[in-house]
Amino acid sequence: MITALLVIAILVVLIVAHELGHFIAAKIFKVRVEEFGVGYPPRAFLFGKIGETEYTFNWLPFGGFVRLFGDEGEAKHGEGSFVDAKRHVQALILIAGVLANAILAWGLFAGALALGIPRVVDVPRPNETVHLVVADVVAGSPAEAAGIISGDNIVGVRDNKDNALARLTADSVADFVRARGGKQIFIAYERAGTTTTVALRPAHAVITDNAERPAIGVALVLVSKDALPLGEALKESFSRTGDAFKQVGGGLWSILRGALRGQPNLADIVGPVGLVGVVSDAATHGFANVLALAGFISVNLAIINLIPIPALDGGRLLLLGIEAVWRRSAPRLFVQTLNLLGVVLIALLMLTVTYNDIARLFS
Repeated sequence: MITALLVIAILVVLIVAHELGHFIAAKIFKVRVEEFGVGYPPRAFLFGKIGETEYTFNWLPFGGFVRLFGDEGEAKHGEGSFVDAKRHVQALILIAGVLANAILAWGLFAGALALGIPRVVDVPRPNETVHLVVADVVAGSPAEAAGIISGDNIVGVRDNKDNALARLTADSVADFVRARGGKQIFIAYERAGTTTTVALRPAHAVITDNAERPAIGVALVLVSKDALPLGEALKESFSRTGDAFKQVGGGLWSILRGALRGQPNLADIVGPVGLVGVVSDAATHGFANVLALAGFISVNLAIINLIPIPALDGGRLLLLGIEAVWRRSAPRLFVQTLNLLGVVLIALLMLTVTYNDIARLFS
């Protein structure tokens, strides 16, 4: 129950932040905001009214909305009307929601880094605690045969003469392995609090582009969970946010390519029901991990809203582009029909994703 409430809280914060982006941009460009709502109608109560804007709380606590005067598909014109604003102003108001999610993701990642989450380090800072972690394992390699998997912490490396590495780094392990091709070595790794030692022999031709070099077939990185000073966290958060955009964008592009080939794969997409399990897992590792997960979800919302589906910001931006080329506004009925089709499509996708979430719970 608590996890479900946490999921709702995360979604509300992220969606309200998105709508706040639209709200701020509309205010800047003097487009009239009739209502800023937390949650979805029906209305529970009115916080108050400032200027022309009502601030409300609504009964369905799954997000928020901004109601603009003369919004798309409405026959409302005059001073402060959204549809009467110049098209580049309309586009900026729409993009502001996506920008707000990107900025929020950056802030959430910075907060997570300032509290302490796993991160790859090239050179440890003085007194920084680091772990040597397996980032990848080559298929068919000695490491895979020995049972080593991604995420294992390497805690010891020695040979059969008890020559052990005193300092564990990716380079020191690589040098140790390279000098013992065909000879037995022992790797100790930690997984889920349990330490295991396995014996294996470095072999040639494990790495395809360096076949003459003895290797065991692992990619290793130094990982630290130490908290970063706020200034460094804010700086590193830029790269963390950029990586999240690349990861989410790549995943969505993969799904799109599959759909174009007639083989859409929605099995790995997590919906609201699946988020309960994901958030629960993150919460067991500390609040910092919940912040990082929220940042990742915020990136998802930013990119999903750019998809050119009617009713999403991306679909509305596409329509604005078409109107700019035609130099005329689309008919009101056509816009409303497109929005209805978009809502139906999104509802069908949500039903499919929710079905997959529930199926995973019983699998």
